[in-house]
Amino acid sequence: MIAELVSSALGLALYLNTLSADFCYDDSRAIKTNQDLLPETPWTHIFYNDFWGTLLTHSGSHKSYRPLCTLSFRLNHAIGGLNPWSYHLVNVLLHAAVTGLFTSFSKILFGDGYWTFMAGLMFASHPIHTEAVAGIVGRADVGASLFFLLSLLCYIKHCSTRGYSATTWGWFLGTGLCAGCSMLWKEQGVTVLAVSAVYDVFVFHRLKMKQILPTIYKRKNLSLFLSISLLTFWGTSLLGARLYWMGNKPPSFSNSDNPAADSDSLLARTLTFFYLPTKNLWLLLCPDTLSFDWSMDAVPLLKTICDWRNLHTVAFYTGLLLLAYYGLKSPSIERECNGKAETNGKQNANGHSCLSDVEYRDSEIKPSFASKVENGIKNDVSQRTQLPSTENIVILSLSLLIIPFVPATNLFFYVGFVIAERVLYIPSMGFCLLITVGARALYVKVQKRFLKTLIFYATATLIVFYGLKTAIRNGDWQNEEMLYRSGIKVNPAKAWGNLGNVLKSQSKISEAETAYRNALYYRSNMADMLYNLGLLLQENSRFAEALHYYKLAIGSRPTLASAYLNTGIILMNQGKTEEARRTFLKCSEIPDENLKDPHAHKSSVTSCLYNLGKLYHEQGHYEEALGVYKEAIQKMPRQFAPQSLYNMMGEAYMRLSKLPEAEHWYMESLRSKTDHIPAHLTYGKLLALTDRKSEAEKFFLKAIELDPTKGNCYMHYGQFLLEEGRLIEAAEMAKKAAELDSLEFDVVFNAAHMLRQASLNEAAEKYYDLAARLRPNYPAALMNLGAILHLNGRLRKAEANYLRALQLKPDDVITQSNLRKLWNIMEKQGLKTSKT
Repeated sequence: MIAELVSSALGLALYLNTLSADFCYDDSRAIKTNQDLLPETPWTHIFYNDFWGTLLTHSGSHKSYRPLCTLSFRLNHAIGGLNPWSYHLVNVLLHAAVTGLFTSFSKILFGDGYWTFMAGLMFASHPIHTEAVAGIVGRADVGASLFFLLSLLCYIKHCSTRGYSATTWGWFLGTGLCAGCSMLWKEQGVTVLAVSAVYDVFVFHRLKMKQILPTIYKRKNLSLFLSISLLTFWGTSLLGARLYWMGNKPPSFSNSDNPAADSDSLLARTLTFFYLPTKNLWLLLCPDTLSFDWSMDAVPLLKTICDWRNLHTVAFYTGLLLLAYYGLKSPSIERECNGKAETNGKQNANGHSCLSDVEYRDSEIKPSFASKVENGIKNDVSQRTQLPSTENIVILSLSLLIIPFVPATNLFFYVGFVIAERVLYIPSMGFCLLITVGARALYVKVQKRFLKTLIFYATATLIVFYGLKTAIRNGDWQNEEMLYRSGIKVNPAKAWGNLGNVLKSQSKISEAETAYRNALYYRSNMADMLYNLGLLLQENSRFAEALHYYKLAIGSRPTLASAYLNTGIILMNQGKTEEARRTFLKCSEIPDENLKDPHAHKSSVTSCLYNLGKLYHEQGHYEEALGVYKEAIQKMPRQFAPQSLYNMMGEAYMRLSKLPEAEHWYMESLRSKTDHIPAHLTYGKLLALTDRKSEAEKFFLKAIELDPTKGNCYMHYGQFLLEEGRLIEAAEMAKKAAELDSLEFDVVFNAAHMLRQASLNEAAEKYYDLAARLRPNYPAALMNLGAILHLNGRLRKAEANYLRALQLKPDDVITQSNLRKLWNIMEKQGLKTSKT
């Protein structure tokens, strides 16, 4: 137990600095915006939706079915909400548990001693695990690994008790259940069944390739044949069930996720797919350069035979074949026995014998194992335990390295990534075993004590360097800014784009704009980055530039509903109502098939319909507005906040004098969000109109209480007071509204109206003047300013404003009439007019 505890403790200690980390990268979509984690969402939805909260059968689903991982997130959310500390704590504890189990598994292969310690400590400290442990969504890989190892250990128990104990099939049942759980944490967990079969055939029974077919043909060892058959049946059943559950369709990904899969060149696809395992192995060997994302052009395509990286591919597969040949070849006369050389079954060092690899009888093949002498570290240990040979461990290590990685190779279906470091969490077990068994074989081979000591310290140094790299890399996962900055050298387009989002959220506008432009420099057709830059420009009132980038975003991705939405809003605010209407209508017709995030798409479509309804509403087409609002309600997703939509439904019914319907929708708005201020104001107006004055006043006062800094609330309350004849109070509310929202034209203009109606003409003049300065080309503002100046005796200024209003709206009858009256007064007073 010491090796297990020490290794687990190291795994725990190395990741303690992640407990203070924030949510990063994919954590936002999997946790912060995932509706399946919310208490109001039925927990059964987890078993019908993918990892990101999208219905599995939807054409845009990622098809990543990991309900047990999502369930663990929901439990975290129920206990600690969105505090990232508790999520990171679970990840670290799971990694420590996996490390302990892996060390226990290593002990079965290496026995007690240094080599088990080495394997466990290397796994605990390997930097390739940082994404899986420090990134919260990596819990899927860590959780799958936990049940992967439990399943494998159960199968080892099944093998050792088969034919001797009635509990053997209980262990097999545990194997199947844990394999199923591993697959429900992450898809690759089901591969443990294939690894178990490799263990049974090549490690427990020590069969060589040439012995397998004769064994099956002669029906030797029927218990082995039965176990392998059951493993095959259970694995096929799990895969079949999973395929059926996700709608019998593979997922679809964008070309930037996996450029090789989208390449038209068969040669480029083939060379690149053969090269990618080589790149993954290099990350295991030398995890110096790590990145949160390896998509897009992080690994350029291999387009020709002359690409020098093909040499790496050849070297990789040659080495792999040599290792496989070494593990599967027939037993040699001389071989090492757990750290000591052995010739013809006699151990040279201290006389402890090793049994032959395979003992034949007429009816069966029995497993046989080598004795143990502390793996070459000590010479005075006489305890005998059953340990597999180096060849057996090599085969098992290769199976652990290769089989769980097969789903990520694009061999059976295309995957949505080029390289994903967290996918290497389980394969790294095979890598750690390979390094350990290689070091042990080298240790046995050399004769000089100096060289043995050198090997000992070299492996210890490797573990130390791995641990240091892990601790440093964890620092990059502290927050998104550090993470994205660390990825610029690997994937500059994605890293700069995501960094722009972070900088924008920090109100570093110029830096964010630079980051977006840097991203587009490396990859000019990224629709998301074009949209994000457009949004940044729109929020800073650079509308012409924003429209340009929205147009480019739509050209790059015609289904980007949010780009249509913001384009329509800009056009509507510019008075280009017909263009805005066409844009909103086009957005509302975009289907959500094959979209990566259908929930976000539906939210944008709903917002488009909402704004289209507002456009009709402002044009006085209330019936058309109602029809659009109803369509929006039908299409809105669960996560859409409907209070503004419901409130506008009430407003439309109010304009149509359908007061009961209006009251219903105002109440619906308040039910969906009890502190929705616009609904308090509009419902208050309805109550006042239906002679429920005291109730109305309560809603106006509640709106002010909810946000005392919002001038619009005081304005509506002031209007109510004015209608009630409470002129002094109304005037105070008007002044308060104009002071708080002095840059809001509607508030200032209406405040001036109220002051004028309260006969406070001097105060009214002040705010009419402010309104005219806010909208100097708005005829109504100029006409009203002229009228109040007229009343206050400032005749020349009144004349100037009337004339300016008529320049903008020559046919305005009221302004013409007021100007004629003004001229009559000026002529009577002997003043010159523009007419004379």
